[in-house]
Amino acid sequence: MNSELLTGFFGWGAVINYLLLTLWFLFFVAARDTVYTLHTKWFKVSEDSFDTIHYCGIGLFKLLVFVFFLTPYLVLRFFS
Repeated sequence: MNSELLTGFFGWGAVINYLLLTLWFLFFVAARDTVYTLHTKWFKVSEDSFDTIHYCGIGLFKLLVFVFFLTPYLVLRFFS
């Protein structure tokens, strides 16, 4: 594998994952009550816990994308 291929992989991976993150956030903001109603049919969860779970999930996903896609992209882009 050459560095151009890896740079493209990590760059597009970061873009796609940040788009998924944005969609998750927009869907959560726009349809929070619907999603909460759907989840309470499966799980016993309070509204505060539901909000905390999604907030932490969004934060964790953002951190993982930054560490595993954006950081390698930036390193390959600027240091190779």
